[in-house]
Amino acid sequence: QNDIYEWSRDHRVHHKYSETDADPHNARRGFFFSHIGWLFVRKHRDVIEKGRKLDFTDLLDDPVVRFQRKYYKSSVVLMCFVIPTFVPWYLWGESLWNAYFLASILRYTISLNVTWLVNSAAHMYGNRPYDKYINPRQNTFVTLGAIGEGFHNYHHTFPFDYSASELGLKFNPTTWFIDFMFWLGLVTDRKQAPKEMIQARKERTGDGSA
Repeated sequence: QNDIYEWSRDHRVHHKYSETDADPHNARRGFFFSHIGWLFVRKHRDVIEKGRKLDFTDLLDDPVVRFQRKYYKSSVVLMCFVIPTFVPWYLWGESLWNAYFLASILRYTISLNVTWLVNSAAHMYGNRPYDKYINPRQNTFVTLGAIGEGFHNYHHTFPFDYSASELGLKFNPTTWFIDFMFWLGLVTDRKQAPKEMIQARKERTGDGSA
């Protein structure tokens, strides 16, 4: 899914100019484009021009981001293809053919397409309990497939919230993982939308579905 810097850069532009020509995967151009088509064509000139106006210095100041960006291609080959193929073959007696096409290629294909559903399906299908005036929606199917990333109407309404969803009993393993890292001391400064703010926004702009 590209290195941390590229992913974060495109994601910030997507939020700033959502559903416009400056959005890298503008859902108004259709399901296929927002799902995977945007990766097959040159970026719209608005994406490039308006993206240049945003500040990404905080990303480049992070040593982890710089390290991963520098060694991204080699690390992808190793972690995404070599190790998933080697482990089943060497440790479990699987054939190299099955190990490569199942544990590596099939896994990679499924995980990418489920992730891309956040850009496509979660921008077209579902309810909008927080802001009915924007396209992003709450999509249960995407939430289950993308381990908690389908609460998209919430995420676009409160983009600063680290959990990308209301906390509580909702299914969000991504949030649980971040919370566990916080418990270990590896995560700091988690930002959340106050309950009062969430409730007020529901009443003011929500579609009444929550």
